[in-house]
Amino acid sequence: NQIGNDNLVAARAEENKAGQNGNQIRCYNCRGVGHYARNCTVTPRRRDDAYLQTQLLIAQKEEA
Repeated sequence: NQIGNDNLVAARAEENKAGQNGNQIRCYNCRGVGHYARNCTVTPRRRDDAYLQTQLLIAQKEEA
């Protein structure tokens, strides 16, 4: 659902900036520093098995 996705994005953003200054944000698409995935110019990463496994674990944790 949309609300759950917003919470996940917010949580990731908090993890992303923890211990870093604002100039060192990390892109979840290319893993580059200095921009967010929504502003990334690299072709979006393929959603492979590792990505899907991570999403499954996140969803299971949220349901518990």
